[in-house]
Parts: sequence; C-alpha cells; structure tokens
Amino acid sequence: MLVNSAPGLEVVAEAANGLQALELARSERADVILMDIRMPVLDGLEATRRITADESLAGVKVLILTTFEVDEYVFDAIRAGASGFLGKSVEPAELINAIEVVARGDALLSPKAVRGLMNRFLSQPELDQAAGTPELESLTEREREVLGLVALGLSNDEIADRLVLSPLTAKTHVNRAMVKLDARDRAQLVVIAYQTGLVRAGTAAPHAL
Repeated sequence: MLVNSAPGLEVVAEAANGLQALELARSERADVILMDIRMPVLDGLEATRRITADESLAGVKVLILTTFEVDEYVFDAIRAGASGFLGKSVEPAELINAIEVVARGDALLSPKAVRGLMNRFLSQPELDQAAGTPELESLTEREREVLGLVALGLSNDEIADRLVLSPLTAKTHVNRAMVKLDARDRAQLVVIAYQTGLVRAGTAAPHAL
C-alpha cells in the first residue's frame, strides 16, 4: 500500500519465498526488488546471487531489507550484487526514497550503515585475502581517492564538495572506477575498497596505497 501510494511507483508482484522471488523477477521484470534475508525454500542471499548472476536480469536492482544487528549475511549479499540495504524499521518516506535511489542506479549506502557493516565483517582477517580481489593499479590517483570516499558512503555531491569538483566530474570518476574494476554498482565499489585495503574498517578517511 505504501509503495503503490507513491507517485511513479507500482508493486508488480509479491513473493512468499526466495525461489518465488527469482521466478517473479524473470517474469515481471521489476526495476527494484525488495529482498528479505530470511525466507523459506530459498533465502534472500541465494536469491540475490541468482538474480544478479542472471544476465537477462542485468537491469534489476536488489535492495536488501535487514535488521543490522541480526542479519549476518548482508555483506555477502552486497558482494553478490545487491545495490544496498536498509533496516526494517525504516520510516515510510525513507523506504520510498531508497527505492527511487536504487532504481536510478545509485547504491543505498549511508555512512552509518557502511561503517557498521564493514566494521563487523571486514575486521575478520580472512577477508583481507579474498580470492579474486580486484587490483587497483588501473585506477588513477584521483579515481582511488574518489573510490575511498564512495566506500565511506559519500554521495557524488558530497564527494564533489570534499574534493572541490563538480558533481558531474565526481560521477565520471565513479563511473570510470566501476568500469575499470568491473563493479556492478557503487555497493560493489565499497566492497572492493575494503577488500583491497584502500579503506580500513573503522577509519574515517581512505589512506594512500
């Protein structure tokens, strides 16, 4: 009811489990899928993996609904291609905004959410040596700097203010970094920044490599 009442938004289907969500993603072609982590038959994490791995669903964005203190698999969902996450206690206006943000191709990663998530999962030593971690040698110094700020949850406008750039230039740097690192979206840029050590869990700013 909430989503349907928002201008420009329409609920096209509802799924009772992860497998049904996968099937409906293919048949209904929704722009955004609100995905719960804990569901029967097929959990939200595996459903997200399958959706983001399906080339025919390349334009579909997955937004994870989670309770930050309980759902241990949010990090894996982001790695699998989810475009962001928000708490189930989110206010109605925030939910609508989150859907719109993800729909236009941006990642929903607030500074608070990023720090909480990464502090919990990326402080684990075994993640520092993740197999297949993309290298950063292809990035320019400015692109690395921008990547570090993306990892802290800054928007293009905030990055532009921080680096005294135009928002368009900031967006260009972000887009180039995504292409070079083969990242699906900003959410995966955050993961790459932490896994490669460009940004450390718990830090307030990126350190130079």
